[in-house]
Order: sequence, then structure tokens, then C-alpha cells
Amino acid sequence: MAATLDTSQRILDIAEHLVQTRGFNGFSYADIAEAMKVTKASLHYHFRSKAELGARLIERYEKNFLAALSAIDEQAEDAGEKLRRYVAIYASVVRAERMCLCGMLAAEYGTLPDEMRDFMRHFFDSNERWLVGVLKEGKRAKQVTFKGTPAEAAQALVGSLEGAMMIARSYGDPKRFEAVCERLLADLGA
Repeated sequence: MAATLDTSQRILDIAEHLVQTRGFNGFSYADIAEAMKVTKASLHYHFRSKAELGARLIERYEKNFLAALSAIDEQAEDAGEKLRRYVAIYASVVRAERMCLCGMLAAEYGTLPDEMRDFMRHFFDSNERWLVGVLKEGKRAKQVTFKGTPAEAAQALVGSLEGAMMIARSYGDPKRFEAVCERLLADLGA
């Protein structure tokens, strides 16, 4: 049983890297099989279809992301610090020459299976809910400032980070991303 779980996790690890660097439509089971030195058929034992693999990949990514947000909540009291740490998660992905998994998938939205679309939107909804809570509390405590509603500010922040990742990637320049992050945080008073 443990070997099956380890194999499933290894498949997900490889798929995550491939999606973050090539996109979901930019890899096949053959790429994973080659990396693992196994047959494509053996991959189907763990994930019957690429759509199932993609859905499980998003679920795992969201679970890990939410764990990181929980750690931020435990370690940072100030809303500004929480926002800086949130942005740092994205920055670490850019420095690793990857894209946010769900940001990459959003670029391929029109070609994704419905199940994956639902999981991808859930990821963004979860992020925005967390940000809304941080922004509400931060505004109440006069730790951050923004115009509009917390939901609008959260959507703007997520959209700006995802877009900045794409542009920085196209230039191969993480500093472009970092400059956008500094501006976003400054605009929020963080």
C-alpha cells in the first residue's frame, strides 16, 4: 500500500512540475512514464485518465497552499505581514522558474476537462476567501488600506500576482515580478 501511495505521489510530483513549466496540454503520460522509467499503462493503474490526474493534482496543490496559508495565520499577527508572506509564496514559485499551477491551468481554461475547471476555480475561491479575511481584519485594525470591498481587493491582488508571474516568465526576469509585488504591497499599505 505504501509503495502505491509513494508511486502516486511521484507521479503527481512530476505532473506538477510539467504543468508548472509546460502547461497541462504540454505533456502526456509518455513524459511521466519516461521520467519514472515505467510504462504508460502502469500510470493508468494510479490515475485512469489525464483528467483524473489533473483533478487530483489541483486538489493536492490547493491542500498544500491552504496549509501554507494556515502557517501564515499561525506565524504572523499583522495583516501587512500576512500579505507579505502570501506574496512570498508566489515569489518562490517564480524564482524556481515555474508558474502557479492553477494560474498556468487558467491560461488553458478552454481546453480543460470540466472537473479540472471546477477544482481550479475552487483554488482561486479559497485564496480569495483567505485574503478577504486578512483584508477585512487589516482594514479594521488600520494595518492595510484599499479602495472598494475586501473581495474586490482580493480579486485584484490574485489577478495581479498571476498576471505578473506570466509577464515575468515571458521575460525570464523574476525582478519584474518582485517589482509588481512591491507596488501591490505598497498600495495596500503593507
